[in-house]
Amino acid sequence: MGWEGLGCCAPAVPCSADMSSGPPQKAGPTPLRWGPGFHARKILGLLSSSVMLCFHIIDVNLFPVRKSIRLAPLNYVGYQCYFVTLCSLHRRNVFSDSTHCKELLSLLNAECASRNFSVLAYCVMPDHLHFLAKGLDPGSDLLHLLKSFKIRSSRKYAARKGRTLWQKGFYEHILRPGENLESVAWYIWLNPVRKRLVSRAQDYPFSGSFNGMKMPVTWDAPDWRPPWK
Repeated sequence: MGWEGLGCCAPAVPCSADMSSGPPQKAGPTPLRWGPGFHARKILGLLSSSVMLCFHIIDVNLFPVRKSIRLAPLNYVGYQCYFVTLCSLHRRNVFSDSTHCKELLSLLNAECASRNFSVLAYCVMPDHLHFLAKGLDPGSDLLHLLKSFKIRSSRKYAARKGRTLWQKGFYEHILRPGENLESVAWYIWLNPVRKRLVSRAQDYPFSGSFNGMKMPVTWDAPDWRPPWK
């Protein structure tokens, strides 16, 4: 029985002329086939990409890496004054031991003297060290001083405790001509008062000066703050 007998039209079959004439037609995008295996793999791939993107955004935005803002080395050489802060690793209270504090200050004094620096003010807090240093020579190099001091103090501490003493790097501020040395020194000496370790700056045993700068009994000048505060 023919197609006509079934009440249907015969299926269209392209002739040879239709198949050979004109440029070949490009195939369109293959539709997604949502079979069971393909579906699962596709969804897992999309979820994995999304999770990795989320972790990347969290890492960049919530936990930024502090970039170094250190100046060129030549900026730390010569007749200049510097406010310096060194922090213990993980801010542990490693300087609560009076013997350790005295050894640290003795080493700081010796290192500064050997490298032509004067220490106008210092204060050893339980987890960090502040000092105000002044270069006494055209070749006074703060970076060399700090490197040597940190290496020597770290070796002594590691030999006794078997642990790392300092955080990497340090905080520093080169004092500008208009900044008052006494104000910076007073900021350093007031650290124990601000932290409520003592009621008067003069009562703290691990602060002072190696060049004879006197700690005032009272202070009525404007407060000084480090630039990063």
